[in-house]
Amino acid sequence: MRRILKWLAGAVVLVLVIAGTAVAVGYWKVAEGGRQLYTVADPPLAVARDPAALARGAHLFATRGCADCHGKDAAGALAFDAGPVGIVHGPNLTRGGRLAGRSADQVAASIRHGVRADGTPLVIMPSEDFHQMSDADVAAVFAWLESLPPSAKPSGAVTIRPLGALLYAAGKLPLYPAAVIDHAPRARPAPVIAATAEYGRYMAQGCTGCHGRDFAGQHVPGTPPEFPDSQNITPHGIGAWSQADFRTALRTGKRPDGSAINPFMPWKSFAGMSDVELDALYAYLRTVPPVAK
Repeated sequence: MRRILKWLAGAVVLVLVIAGTAVAVGYWKVAEGGRQLYTVADPPLAVARDPAALARGAHLFATRGCADCHGKDAAGALAFDAGPVGIVHGPNLTRGGRLAGRSADQVAASIRHGVRADGTPLVIMPSEDFHQMSDADVAAVFAWLESLPPSAKPSGAVTIRPLGALLYAAGKLPLYPAAVIDHAPRARPAPVIAATAEYGRYMAQGCTGCHGRDFAGQHVPGTPPEFPDSQNITPHGIGAWSQADFRTALRTGKRPDGSAINPFMPWKSFAGMSDVELDALYAYLRTVPPVAK
């Protein structure tokens, strides 16, 4: 019996040592990834500050998911708590916070490239969803943020917990979007705002982070294993939905059958989209290849 207990104790110690080493290696890789430097040299933005530009910036911030992470007043908020993976706070983006001393081009680099002013990568900033945002739209968001009263609210931190470090080391948690984004300098023209599939395609880039590049649904990166997968929004998944059904779903959080959409889906933000925007998104999603998943 003593030998068995001794063997079991030794096995437990070995497992703990292996686990501790794996976590330590994971945190080392997290730190190493955060020290990488990226160069962003997109053409300088032309920033308009007229009422139309400010209204456009406010609308984009409210309806593209920015407020879900940074708060409706842009002064920072708890974005999400992924349990053993980590906790993410969206920082204060007013002139009293991270916007202080930042130029429009530096803010654009953060939004579209996931890169700080010093060239290091931002953590869990969904820049892949915004890397094609037009110059005019990014400039409008900056102008609106710049117009806000400065807030002294402290910016919360992003904390990567042990499971998050392990997942990152295993290539299962994309902490640094800057590592996979194309940083080639280029201008990004603004598409015509209309209820067309073309404009819907421009908008739908913001859906890929959760629903996948093929829009067929996936396990949302960075969420705990028990977290439900995102839904299939290709024609195979929502093919029976009418245009009215689609509008209703994104404005009420209810599917056509009356079932509730998972609250992690930011439908409350999307509810503020115009009919033109929702119809454009619907038109585009009807054109993507159906995926049976």
